[in-house]
Amino acid sequence: MIATVDRLRTGTIKRRLLRFLVIVGPGIVTAQAGNDAGGIATYSSVGAAYGYSLLWMMVVITLSLGIVQEMCARMGAVTGKGLAELIRERFGIRWTLVAMLTVLVANGGVVVSEFAGAAAALELLGVQRIVTVIAVAGFVLWLVARGSYRVAERAFLAISLVFLAYPVTAFLAGPPWGEVLRETALPSFRLEGPYLFLFVATVGTTITPYMQLFAQSATVDKGVTVQELGAARADAYIGAVFSNLVAYFIIVVTATTLYPQGITVQTAADAARALTPLAGERAGLLFAIGLFGASVLAAAVLPLATSYTICGALGWERRLGTRFSDAHQFYSIIAFLVVMGAAITLLPVPLIPLIVGAQVLNGFLLPVILIFILRLVNDRSLMGEHVNGPVYNVLAWGTTVFIGALSLILLGVTFLGLGG
Repeated sequence: MIATVDRLRTGTIKRRLLRFLVIVGPGIVTAQAGNDAGGIATYSSVGAAYGYSLLWMMVVITLSLGIVQEMCARMGAVTGKGLAELIRERFGIRWTLVAMLTVLVANGGVVVSEFAGAAAALELLGVQRIVTVIAVAGFVLWLVARGSYRVAERAFLAISLVFLAYPVTAFLAGPPWGEVLRETALPSFRLEGPYLFLFVATVGTTITPYMQLFAQSATVDKGVTVQELGAARADAYIGAVFSNLVAYFIIVVTATTLYPQGITVQTAADAARALTPLAGERAGLLFAIGLFGASVLAAAVLPLATSYTICGALGWERRLGTRFSDAHQFYSIIAFLVVMGAAITLLPVPLIPLIVGAQVLNGFLLPVILIFILRLVNDRSLMGEHVNGPVYNVLAWGTTVFIGALSLILLGVTFLGLGG
């Protein structure tokens, strides 16, 4: 009798684990996309400019990211619709057009930054920009045209493994762990333009508007249902923790290796120096691999996210694996963003300011998207018993108000000279 019960329990555990593994993916892929070219540049800049003093921010952002990703996954599972579709249905076409325009502008800029990141990475290895850009654009278009969602997702997950170099380097660099933990636990703040600029950029690159739109659409595309909310919720939080642990260690590494020397991150070569404790003379090679993988991951996710958003809002077919004739708008938007991103990257213009500026722009736009999300997820006629609880609402609205206030403070400090 006992043996029978044990077998039943074992079978139940296996079934639950299998169900989780089938569902897992959208949250991890979406969160990891935040560690793209802009993310690596921003996190490296934070550590190089301010040492360990902004590590506490990553703890707060991780919680906020998990909450936001979970809300989007929950809406996708409960309603079976993408965020853009729900915005159109609940708020009308005018607000939908505003949302789509802001997302298109922001995502277009970030797509350019991803191609710039890939080009900068391989330039460390002596590869010309034009070769890298054409190759990456071709790969992304091929992946979208020939692969299904599952094929693309596995490719994104495989590429993201290169980020594991940063935690290893953090331990090899030998930082003062007592100081690291103290700065992680004790918040500090400065009312200074450069400090606020990097703060907003960090928020913008970690919790970007497109990530929420993509997370919900990906959940719907994968067919996650209300019965699988537990696994979807775990996926969202695991993705947030894994992604931001990598970001955390990027800051630790650069704070340990670059900050004491007064090295600011202006080029990919500057950031590559942070990996010297792990790779020595091959630091440039290792950094190039990480930056290239991060850029390609996001260069593929961003056009997908944008196309999911626009097509969902306008009621067009938006599913990978569908024939072009049945979803020509979906594929055309992806192709436009990829070709546009590649073309602008090939122009002789400075791209580093664009990479960092895109993250700040995302930070400014994020509260707008969060307000839509919170209005929808608390709509009982839409979500039923799956609306937010009081604690969730306090944390989510707190995140929205804080980011909005931070953006306004940055504008005040920058243009009005507030705070000295």
